[in-house]
Amino acid sequence: MTDLTLMTMAPNPASVLPSLALLSYRVRVLPMDAASLVKLPENTILFLDARDDLANAKTLCNLIHASGLSIPIIPIITEGGFTAINIQWGVADVVVNNASPAEVEGRLRLVCERGQTAPTTTRTSVERDNYNDDGQIRSGDLVVDTKGYTATLNGEPVNLAYKEFELLKYLVAHPHRVFTRAQLLQEVWGYDYYGGTRTVDVHVRRLRAKLGGEYEHMIGTVRNVGYRFDPPDDDSANTDGNDDNDENIGDGANNA
Repeated sequence: MTDLTLMTMAPNPASVLPSLALLSYRVRVLPMDAASLVKLPENTILFLDARDDLANAKTLCNLIHASGLSIPIIPIITEGGFTAINIQWGVADVVVNNASPAEVEGRLRLVCERGQTAPTTTRTSVERDNYNDDGQIRSGDLVVDTKGYTATLNGEPVNLAYKEFELLKYLVAHPHRVFTRAQLLQEVWGYDYYGGTRTVDVHVRRLRAKLGGEYEHMIGTVRNVGYRFDPPDDDSANTDGNDDNDENIGDGANNA
């Protein structure tokens, strides 16, 4: 059974693409915002409600790709929406909101046959390629030892608390990938953490301070999205400034 997800802000999700209710699929419904990205499974086809706000839908498509997710996206549009859809959306297909069940079924079948529903190797291969046989991740003068739980910069140890190390390790293992605060909270702190996303900002600030002025830019802020790791030998990295998108908060989050 093909896994389907519908992202919409409609109060009645069944009204977005009525034909879906006539097909034998179970459809997961998520709010149409960046926070929902962390809840998306890796093997799903995403229907994106673009009927009323094409600009926001396109922004969300770009955010999904920037986050490293490879799931196929099918925007749901009205007839007039065809004038706005182009290759820059990075979508697998498009469907009008009043499409028949046969058309929706056919488009799903085509997406599946194109082999776009198996993105799971993307995340694991990226992470694997950045580790050497000793479990060390090297990026310029920075070395993260995942087995010894230590980090060194220019051969000097960087004194990191456990969660600071885990956050650094995760970012360095996925260079150039943009992560929302919610994604980092899930991946580094786990499902059992009940604190807010502000703790991510606190730990990023502490990491930057410990890396020092010459290297703090390696943890870049992507405005209105989140954070990414920019390797020090990548002169073309384009960030929006380290603190432009950080919330104005104190340093009171738990360091555990």
